[in-house]
Amino acid sequence: VQLQASGGGLVQAGESLRLSCAASESIFGIHTWGWHRQAPGKQRELVASITELGSVVYADSVKGRFTISRDNIKNTVYLQMNSLKPEDTAVYYCNLEKFTPRARNYWGQGTQVTVSS
Repeated sequence: VQLQASGGGLVQAGESLRLSCAASESIFGIHTWGWHRQAPGKQRELVASITELGSVVYADSVKGRFTISRDNIKNTVYLQMNSLKPEDTAVYYCNLEKFTPRARNYWGQGTQVTVSS
């Protein structure tokens, strides 16, 4: 499975962006999509995740501002980011963790999000 992330860019604080991550094939079985980010000098952190059943998890720092969603027909997961802050500046990576039929972990190439104050 190949993941293609897109949608990053440069915005001002308070503005919005939507990231997309498209898989190269249909995804079946037990799996979790995730968006992670890594700011300069910091460790990569989980921003949001969504399971095949639609259960979602958000980092405390983005709750109420970011929304993760998925389109199973398009094999795509989205991250809607509203009310962006300068501290959201990072490279954002999409991730697909499959548990069945075999455990596999896939990463997209990363997309830069820069929020100016």
